Amino acid sequence: MTAVTPIDCGSPAYGSDFLQLDAGEAPVGGKADWLARRLRQAIADGQLVVGSRLPPTRMLAAELHVSRGVVTEAYRRLAEDGHVEGRRRGGTVVVAAPLPQPPRPCGAEPRQGRMPVATDPAVPGTLFAEEPDVDIFDELRAAHARIDFTPGQPDLTAFPRAAWLRAERTVLAELSAENLGYGDPRGAPRLRRAIADWLASSRGIRVDPDEVLVVAGTAQALTLLHPVLRADGIDSVAVEDPGSLGARQHLQNGALATPPVPVDDGGVRIDALRATGARAVLLTPAHQFPTGVVTSGERRRELLLWAKDGGLIMEDDYDAEHRYDRPPVPALRALLADQVCYMGSVSKLLAPALRIGWVVPPPRYRGALTDAKRFTDLGNAVLPQLVLAQLMHSGDLERHRQLLRSRHRRRRDAMIDAIAEHLPGAVVHGAAAGLHLTVTYVPEVADTELAAAALTQGVKCQPLSWHRQLPGRPGLVLGYAASPPGLIAEGVKTIGDALRELT
Repeated sequence: MTAVTPIDCGSPAYGSDFLQLDAGEAPVGGKADWLARRLRQAIADGQLVVGSRLPPTRMLAAELHVSRGVVTEAYRRLAEDGHVEGRRRGGTVVVAAPLPQPPRPCGAEPRQGRMPVATDPAVPGTLFAEEPDVDIFDELRAAHARIDFTPGQPDLTAFPRAAWLRAERTVLAELSAENLGYGDPRGAPRLRRAIADWLASSRGIRVDPDEVLVVAGTAQALTLLHPVLRADGIDSVAVEDPGSLGARQHLQNGALATPPVPVDDGGVRIDALRATGARAVLLTPAHQFPTGVVTSGERRRELLLWAKDGGLIMEDDYDAEHRYDRPPVPALRALLADQVCYMGSVSKLLAPALRIGWVVPPPRYRGALTDAKRFTDLGNAVLPQLVLAQLMHSGDLERHRQLLRSRHRRRRDAMIDAIAEHLPGAVVHGAAAGLHLTVTYVPEVADTELAAAALTQGVKCQPLSWHRQLPGRPGLVLGYAASPPGLIAEGVKTIGDALRELT
């Protein structure tokens, strides 16, 4: 095998052979995505080693016959990833290489579980052959796909590595020795103050830092609530239908019943909620998962009346930061503090790997939840909390949010255009906000069958029926945040082709 000789970009003689780039390969409207991806791959492959200098933007744009803005945008994305750094007269320099993904050994057996996973090429559709079990999301993540439309998956390549490193350096430079000991189980005071400020400015929620409990994401918040709710005599939490399968599984894991409540164009139906007899309900009112419905003003008033009669609202504000075509919707916690347990995280804004979220519980649950957190893990790791607090206070997190909003809007528009072209007659739900779209379609092919057919062609998505307990129209839940426009168009076309083959 011939070794690849890294290109010495310290030399001024880049020429038209730089990385053998051909802008003709780029999809229409996706040149910056294409260029960033090619450069990122060259860094990972060792063609561009750490210390290499990239060509000046004007020169590379001229060589590729693209606008300078395309190259500038590609370089900016690499800088946000932490792969390159601008050094004024020193140009743009490679400063870090992404970690390569280890290849799966030839002949390796698939992970043992309740069914063969879709990574086995002999059974690519078996992931959808049965009712989803507790390990279904692990299996879906393990399934290989060229194009990943998993809902809720943020653009992990956009993680602000450079800003995170700056914040980390600042924290370590100022950190006292005592801060390296066990922290407050409620969370680092500095982060709780930052979260309180963030909620006030972005969600209209005014809370004292002492009301905030830092947790390892909404999943842990639900787990910590299990014994607290049961101690309060609550053994049933009503859930939206359709609603998040993952959230439902977390509640059921705590031996809590999850009676379904239908969702219509105004949000969850309060008459149906009352009929369940449940004293608690889990809601996503700002951007209902998966339909994208915003709970209407009238329905909010009905909800608050239900809560004042003794009901508990568990508000999962999972992706409220991501909105495009509508004004912000106030959180329910801002309207009725004593009966709302508010939950949020940075999983959709930064990365799930951070495992940092927060709960603002009603006053009566605050002590019990703190005890539950203390006896679970003594509190989240302190250093990442302090770095996140610095990111919030410096304004870098807000700048990152604005960058994502622009990027996600382009990707959402690309998916809507592709659906109109390749899935004629399909109805798009929830386009005004979030990181995903829900699509219902005709003819009524089973959505598990369509998702299985798409996966055999290398496109990963979730069937809407996974998120239902009640009967309903078939559909797909398609995440768009993690894929560039060109891949989005290709993936939707693949789904459209699969649907036509099944009819």
